[in-house]
Amino acid sequence: MCTALSFRTNKHYFGRNLDYERHYGESIAITPRNMPLHFRKTEDLCNHYAFIGVATLSGDYPLYYDGTNEEGLSVAGLNFPGNAFYLPETQCKNAVAPFEMIPLILGKCKNVRQVQSLFSNLQIASIPYSQDYPLTDLHWLVSDKNESIVLEQRKDGLKIFHNPLEVLTNNPPFEYHLENIKNYLSLQDADPINKIAPTVPLSPYSRGMGAMGLPGDLSSASRFVRAVFTKFHSAVTEKEEDSVHQFFHILDGVAQQEGCVKVDDLYEKTIYSCCCNADEGIYYYKTYENNRITAVQMGKENLDADKPIIFPFRTKPDIFWMN
Repeated sequence: MCTALSFRTNKHYFGRNLDYERHYGESIAITPRNMPLHFRKTEDLCNHYAFIGVATLSGDYPLYYDGTNEEGLSVAGLNFPGNAFYLPETQCKNAVAPFEMIPLILGKCKNVRQVQSLFSNLQIASIPYSQDYPLTDLHWLVSDKNESIVLEQRKDGLKIFHNPLEVLTNNPPFEYHLENIKNYLSLQDADPINKIAPTVPLSPYSRGMGAMGLPGDLSSASRFVRAVFTKFHSAVTEKEEDSVHQFFHILDGVAQQEGCVKVDDLYEKTIYSCCCNADEGIYYYKTYENNRITAVQMGKENLDADKPIIFPFRTKPDIFWMN
């Protein structure tokens, strides 16, 4: 299960928690402009926008979980089990495989409107990368500095939703989250007003009671509400460090701790959290094992190269000793 969001101060930030029960050798990957992007059912891209994100490497091929390109467009894929319905490959002439979604979008588009135009003629096909990397049921949050959309390939076709909240989690489908959020319209950052018995001098006994009813469990529906509430009530300056730290605090509010969600014989946890300054191509991340924020600047690398640029995850615990 995962949570992704778009956030703005004086700059645009995009990121996510990746919640899962096992690692797949994640790294920070930069795909430079001249690295050929090969697609199974649509034409290849030999020259394209450069982009950065988290990926698992299969040989020299990065299988991206999320990313941001040099134009500031960002994408994250999130689990959507049971609701994603990819079309059979035999029925597709102009289609994209799920593992190709992020490279295609980030390589070819510079904003959300171009993504919408691209997918007016595309479907998502049931094409696995390989036997080692089978199909994963996903839906996608796509954001630029102005707006966000959600892409869901379902049984009744490809759905493209405008997302005014700019938050996405997992099941149920996106329409449910937009409807469910209406159950929490009374949540606020201020103390509640006594409306139950106005003539009686009743007052709050604790700070934070304006958010009474904010869900605290780890379900995708609850994480969606919690992320929306925290994001829209975030008080932060426009300094880069403040914005980045606040972004991670929002993600911390919906993070999963190992031991709370059992999956077979393992436990789901927040494998990594990331925050990308999409305006400047700076990718910040931290891992479950190492809470120190690490940053990679895309612009400091040779973006005209033709091979991926890889930075292994820092997962060893990093403790600052004061004595």
